[in-house]
Amino acid sequence: MAIQMIIWMSAFLCLVQVFSVPMPCQLQGQLVRSTHNLLRDMGGHFPMECLQVNVFMEFPATAFATSGGPQLSSSGAKAIYETLKNIDTLFGTDELPTIWDQQKLEYFQNIVYRQIEESKCMMSSVDTSDYPIRAQGLKTYFGNIAAVLKEKKFSYCAWEVVRKEFLYTLEFILKHNSDSLLWSNRT
Repeated sequence: MAIQMIIWMSAFLCLVQVFSVPMPCQLQGQLVRSTHNLLRDMGGHFPMECLQVNVFMEFPATAFATSGGPQLSSSGAKAIYETLKNIDTLFGTDELPTIWDQQKLEYFQNIVYRQIEESKCMMSSVDTSDYPIRAQGLKTYFGNIAAVLKEKKFSYCAWEVVRKEFLYTLEFILKHNSDSLLWSNRT
């Protein structure tokens, strides 16, 4: 009986050791790509009837800048995290276009939320030395986006402008910060 108990305890301790391996605290590249693709596919091309509403918004590329090497600093990773939080906040309204593919919209919202939840661990190790500059650029950018939505009364065309801006933002992150994202099986 004692030997059986020792065997069970040993097996249990082995399983605990195997499953307690820490997960890397990093934004997942595949989820960022999925977010981009769902956003792209939920509404199609930018509608011609919305061209008059389309406004220029200066994209804060410096918020995602790398410092010398291909790896994004921890404050740059926080900029991506804050971007996802802002996207989540803006898409948290009940005034989203019903013309968009609602299933893709729901998947998009769920993946953005999942990325935020899974990358909270990054925030404890952020080097904040250059983050205030990044944060100011993001605050201005997302403030401008929110202002367009409010000014245009959350119209379909205003949301299409927002979708276009967020597509560009996610494309920029994927293109310029891809090496800083965690990829499961990169091909």
